[in-house]
Amino acid sequence: MDPRIREHAQTIVDHSVELQAGDDVVIQLPPEAEDLAVALYELCGEREASPTWLAGSDRAARGFLLAAGESYETPENRLAFYEETDVFILARGGPSVTEQSDVPPANTAAYKRATRPLQEERLSKRWCLTQVPTTGHAQLAEMSTEAYENFVYDAISLDWEAQRKFQETMVTLLDGADEVRIVAGDETDLTLSVAGNTTLNDYGEKNLPGGEVFTAPVVDSVEGEVVFDIPLMRQGRKIEDVWLSFAGGEVVDHRAGRNESLLTEILNTDDGARRLGELGIGMNRAIDQFTANMLFDEKMGDTVHLAVGAAYPETVGDDNTQNESAEHVDMIIDMSENSRIELDGDVVQRDGTFVFENGFA
Repeated sequence: MDPRIREHAQTIVDHSVELQAGDDVVIQLPPEAEDLAVALYELCGEREASPTWLAGSDRAARGFLLAAGESYETPENRLAFYEETDVFILARGGPSVTEQSDVPPANTAAYKRATRPLQEERLSKRWCLTQVPTTGHAQLAEMSTEAYENFVYDAISLDWEAQRKFQETMVTLLDGADEVRIVAGDETDLTLSVAGNTTLNDYGEKNLPGGEVFTAPVVDSVEGEVVFDIPLMRQGRKIEDVWLSFAGGEVVDHRAGRNESLLTEILNTDDGARRLGELGIGMNRAIDQFTANMLFDEKMGDTVHLAVGAAYPETVGDDNTQNESAEHVDMIIDMSENSRIELDGDVVQRDGTFVFENGFA
């Protein structure tokens, strides 16, 4: 076994989910990640935790979604299982990232609505989402398998305490702000309020790799237009050149250069899917190229991402409304040039460089 796999498992157990004796653990990995499953099972055995491996299959999921159409009920047996689980460890991977590309978006949206209680239950527990470097994502990143393995393990194996300290400055700035303005190029000029909400510091806990600070916009505060110039993969399809126009916090117009109909279906999932649930600022300098994988791309230091759909409850202040949705779709703005982030009128990032970094001008 590649020693980096055992190191990966150790980071998940010790840093990300802080595994404890007596924990019931769901390990949801693709079949190609058996080595990681073995390493996690060994650690569960050492820590007196009880693991269950759920081997996900995109092919099987595709067959189910095509056969079931738009008719689903909440799976109560899975919900009961989730309610009795203490820790969730999930990983992306597999031989193909386009397996579900021919599933009608309406089918997927209906399924998400039905399984939303499962998602909410999982998010209420200790959890970690990570990546196994398989051939499908290597191809998506346009990298060799070996190069992609190195990329993934380099991004995961950071000094996470040092990363936490680096990001804490941005957390403090955001927590002290009311209004955020994002300007990029000639088409993006967006303002939103974060007043009363909480900024979280992601340093490799629930997402591994980590490397962002994030909060929730005040639901009705978002105004302006934004272009997401980095492609995103969703339901096995690549959505490119997304443009959204906001008024009163809601998407009132949209377009995409590729797969616009899929974007429309996402926004039509429910009322909350047309509002923002997250503002995230990437700060992980170890991630130095886009790979069409949101788990990595959104953490890059020269990026901002916004998510339509559900807000994380822990980011929403007691006096503010939490945006609720069955969706949570992150989209990225490249902030490396001709861009800035303002907090209450003060520039805190220009052309990808933060005000507290060398080179800020």
